[in-house]
Amino acid sequence: MPQPTQDDTGRDRDENGRARNARPRDRFGRPLPFGSAGIPRIPDDLDLPPLETLDYAQRLLDDGLAFNAHEVLEAAWKSGPFAEKSLWQGLAQFAVGLTHIQRGNPKGARTLLERAARRLAAYGPAPYDIDTPGLEARAHALLTALDQGKPISDNDLRPRLTTPH
Repeated sequence: MPQPTQDDTGRDRDENGRARNARPRDRFGRPLPFGSAGIPRIPDDLDLPPLETLDYAQRLLDDGLAFNAHEVLEAAWKSGPFAEKSLWQGLAQFAVGLTHIQRGNPKGARTLLERAARRLAAYGPAPYDIDTPGLEARAHALLTALDQGKPISDNDLRPRLTTPH
Protein backbone atom coordinates (compact mmCIF):
# COMPACT_ATOMS: atom_id res chain seq x y z
CA MET A 1 0.00 0.00 0.00
CA PRO A 2 1.55 3.36 -1.00
CA GLN A 3 2.40 5.68 1.84
CA PRO A 4 0.25 8.80 2.06
CA THR A 5 1.85 12.16 1.45
CA GLN A 6 0.94 15.45 3.09
CA ASP A 7 -0.43 18.53 1.36
CA ASP A 8 0.22 22.19 2.24
CA THR A 9 -2.22 21.95 5.17
CA GLY A 10 -0.46 18.90 6.65
CA ARG A 11 -3.36 16.56 5.76
CA ASP A 12 -2.55 13.06 4.59
CA ARG A 13 -3.31 12.46 0.91
CA ASP A 14 -3.31 9.28 -1.16
CA GLU A 15 -1.61 8.99 -4.56
CA ASN A 16 -4.76 10.50 -6.18
CA GLY A 17 -4.76 13.51 -3.85
CA ARG A 18 -7.78 12.34 -1.79
CA ALA A 19 -7.69 13.08 1.93
CA ARG A 20 -6.63 10.03 3.95
CA ASN A 21 -5.85 9.97 7.62
CA ALA A 22 -3.00 7.50 8.00
CA ARG A 23 -2.62 8.11 11.72
CA PRO A 24 -3.28 5.12 13.94
CA ARG A 25 -6.60 5.14 15.80
CA ASP A 26 -7.77 4.04 19.23
CA ARG A 27 -10.63 1.57 19.76
CA PHE A 28 -13.17 4.40 19.39
CA GLY A 29 -11.72 5.63 16.09
CA ARG A 30 -9.96 8.68 17.52
CA PRO A 31 -6.65 9.53 15.82
CA LEU A 32 -3.50 8.82 17.81
CA PRO A 33 -0.07 10.38 17.27
CA PHE A 34 1.98 8.90 14.43
CA GLY A 35 4.02 5.96 15.68
CA SER A 36 1.48 4.98 18.35
CA ALA A 37 0.09 1.48 18.54
CA GLY A 38 -3.54 1.53 17.49
CA ILE A 39 -6.35 -0.75 16.44
CA PRO A 40 -5.88 -2.29 12.96
CA ARG A 41 -7.54 -0.13 10.33
CA ILE A 42 -10.23 -1.26 7.89
CA PRO A 43 -8.87 -1.00 4.33
CA ASP A 44 -10.31 1.90 2.34
CA ASP A 45 -10.97 -0.41 -0.58
CA LEU A 46 -12.81 -3.12 1.38
CA ASP A 47 -15.33 -4.84 -0.88
CA LEU A 48 -17.06 -7.88 0.65
CA PRO A 49 -20.27 -9.66 -0.28
CA PRO A 50 -23.22 -8.57 1.90
CA LEU A 51 -23.27 -11.60 4.23
CA GLU A 52 -19.52 -11.35 4.84
CA THR A 53 -19.90 -7.62 5.47
CA LEU A 54 -22.59 -8.28 8.07
CA ASP A 55 -20.57 -11.03 9.73
CA TYR A 56 -17.44 -8.87 9.90
CA ALA A 57 -19.34 -5.84 11.21
CA GLN A 58 -21.10 -8.01 13.80
CA ARG A 59 -17.80 -9.41 15.10
CA LEU A 60 -16.47 -5.86 15.43
CA LEU A 61 -19.61 -4.71 17.29
CA ASP A 62 -19.37 -7.74 19.57
CA ASP A 63 -15.78 -6.69 20.37
CA GLY A 64 -16.89 -3.12 21.18
CA LEU A 65 -15.36 -1.69 18.00
CA ALA A 66 -18.31 0.29 16.67
CA PHE A 67 -16.09 2.70 14.72
CA ASN A 68 -14.49 -0.17 12.81
CA ALA A 69 -17.93 -1.73 12.23
CA HIS A 70 -19.01 1.63 10.79
CA GLU A 71 -16.09 1.55 8.35
CA VAL A 72 -17.05 -1.96 7.19
CA LEU A 73 -20.71 -0.94 6.74
CA GLU A 74 -19.71 2.29 5.03
CA ALA A 75 -17.65 0.30 2.51
CA ALA A 76 -20.80 -1.72 1.66
CA TRP A 77 -22.79 1.51 1.34
CA LYS A 78 -20.26 2.94 -1.10
CA SER A 79 -19.64 -0.19 -3.15
CA GLY A 80 -23.00 -1.98 -3.00
CA PRO A 81 -25.94 -1.87 -5.39
CA PHE A 82 -27.69 1.47 -5.70
CA ALA A 83 -31.01 -0.01 -4.51
CA GLU A 84 -29.41 -0.91 -1.15
CA LYS A 85 -27.40 2.25 -0.52
CA SER A 86 -29.88 3.76 1.95
CA LEU A 87 -29.97 0.49 3.93
CA TRP A 88 -26.19 0.29 4.27
CA GLN A 89 -26.01 4.01 4.98
CA GLY A 90 -28.52 3.56 7.82
CA LEU A 91 -26.48 0.68 9.24
CA ALA A 92 -23.27 2.72 9.02
CA GLN A 93 -24.97 5.70 10.71
CA PHE A 94 -26.22 3.39 13.46
CA ALA A 95 -22.64 2.23 14.12
CA VAL A 96 -21.41 5.84 14.16
CA GLY A 97 -24.15 6.66 16.68
CA LEU A 98 -22.77 3.88 18.89
CA THR A 99 -19.27 5.29 18.38
CA HIS A 100 -20.42 8.71 19.62
CA ILE A 101 -21.89 7.11 22.75
CA GLN A 102 -18.57 5.33 23.35
CA ARG A 103 -16.75 8.65 22.92
CA GLY A 104 -19.08 10.43 25.37
CA ASN A 105 -20.69 12.63 22.70
CA PRO A 106 -24.47 12.45 23.32
CA LYS A 107 -25.29 15.19 20.79
CA GLY A 108 -23.48 13.39 17.97
CA ALA A 109 -25.02 10.09 19.07
CA ARG A 110 -28.54 11.55 18.94
CA THR A 111 -28.03 13.00 15.49
CA LEU A 112 -26.69 9.78 13.97
CA LEU A 113 -29.11 7.43 15.76
CA GLU A 114 -32.07 9.56 14.63
CA ARG A 115 -30.81 9.49 11.02
CA ALA A 116 -30.19 5.73 11.21
CA ALA A 117 -33.65 5.02 12.64
CA ARG A 118 -35.31 7.11 9.91
CA ARG A 119 -33.34 5.40 7.16
CA LEU A 120 -33.95 1.90 8.49
CA ALA A 121 -37.67 2.57 8.97
CA ALA A 122 -37.97 4.02 5.47
CA TYR A 123 -36.15 1.06 3.92
CA GLY A 124 -38.61 -1.44 5.35
CA PRO A 125 -38.02 -5.19 5.20
CA ALA A 126 -34.37 -5.73 4.42
CA PRO A 127 -32.48 -8.48 2.63
CA TYR A 128 -29.84 -10.72 4.22
CA ASP A 129 -31.93 -11.18 7.41
CA ILE A 130 -30.99 -7.64 8.53
CA ASP A 131 -33.16 -6.88 11.54
CA THR A 132 -34.30 -3.37 10.59
CA PRO A 133 -37.20 -3.36 13.11
CA GLY A 134 -34.91 -4.53 15.92
CA LEU A 135 -32.22 -1.99 15.06
CA GLU A 136 -34.77 0.80 14.80
CA ALA A 137 -36.14 -0.18 18.24
CA ARG A 138 -32.60 -0.30 19.66
CA ALA A 139 -31.87 3.17 18.25
CA HIS A 140 -35.02 4.54 19.91
CA ALA A 141 -34.15 2.85 23.22
CA LEU A 142 -30.68 4.41 23.11
CA LEU A 143 -32.16 7.81 22.26
CA THR A 144 -34.52 7.53 25.24
CA ALA A 145 -31.62 6.59 27.53
CA LEU A 146 -29.60 9.55 26.25
CA ASP A 147 -32.53 11.94 26.71
CA GLN A 148 -33.11 10.70 30.26
CA GLY A 149 -29.43 10.66 31.17
CA LYS A 150 -29.58 6.95 31.96
CA PRO A 151 -26.44 4.84 31.85
CA ILE A 152 -25.87 2.82 28.69
CA SER A 153 -24.11 -0.50 29.17
CA ASP A 154 -21.51 -2.01 26.88
CA ASN A 155 -24.06 -4.72 26.08
CA ASP A 156 -26.50 -2.02 24.86
CA LEU A 157 -23.82 -1.02 22.35
CA ARG A 158 -23.58 -4.53 20.86
CA PRO A 159 -26.77 -4.89 18.80
CA ARG A 160 -27.52 -7.85 16.57
CA LEU A 161 -27.51 -6.75 12.93
CA THR A 162 -29.42 -9.80 11.73
CA THR A 163 -32.26 -11.92 13.01
CA PRO A 164 -31.19 -15.30 14.42
CA HIS A 165 -31.74 -18.31 12.21
